Amino acid sequence: MTTNTTAPHGTSSATGTPGGPGGAPAGAAATVAGRNRLDFAKSAPKVFRALIGFDTAAREALDPALVELIQIRASHLNHCAYCLHMHTTDARKAGESEDRLHMVAVWREARHFFSERERAALALTEAVTLVAGGGVPDDVYAHAAAHFDERELAHVLGLILAINTWNRVALSTGKVAGTDERR
Repeated sequence: MTTNTTAPHGTSSATGTPGGPGGAPAGAAATVAGRNRLDFAKSAPKVFRALIGFDTAAREALDPALVELIQIRASHLNHCAYCLHMHTTDARKAGESEDRLHMVAVWREARHFFSERERAALALTEAVTLVAGGGVPDDVYAHAAAHFDERELAHVLGLILAINTWNRVALSTGKVAGTDERR
C-alpha cells in the first residue's frame, strides 16, 4: 500500500493507527461505559497491518458491490454498528441503492433485490458468520460453489473471515458507529 491510501476499518495506511472515537487524536484509547479500551492498531501494529493485508487480498477478485453486501450482512449478524455504518456509507458512495441497503438484513424475503450470485454469497456469509450454530451446511456451500469459481469462492470465504475478524476487533475495543477514522 502506498502511504496516501486509506485502509479498511479505521486506519490510514500512512500511519497504521486510527484516530480515537469522536475525533480524538490518533492513538487515543476509546472510552466505553466509563472504561478505557485499547487502541488495537497502536497496541498490536503488526497484527493490525496483517489484518489489513488479509482484507485487501480477499477483496481483489471480487466485485466491489458484492464485497459491501457481504460486509454489511456479517456486520448485521454480529451487531457491529461501527462496521455496519462504515460499509453502508462505502456502499452508498459506490452507488449502491438505498432500497438494496435496506433489504440486506431481510434478503430472503426480498429476493428480487439481489442476483442469484449475491444470494448465494449472502447465504454463505450467514452460515460462516453463525458457524457455531451448526457449521456450514453442504447445500449452502454447494449453492455458493455453483455461482463462484474456486478462486472467487476462496476470496468470498476470505472476505467473510476478514469482516468477522474486523467486527470482533471493533466490538472488543468499543469502536463507536460514525467515527470512521479512515477519513
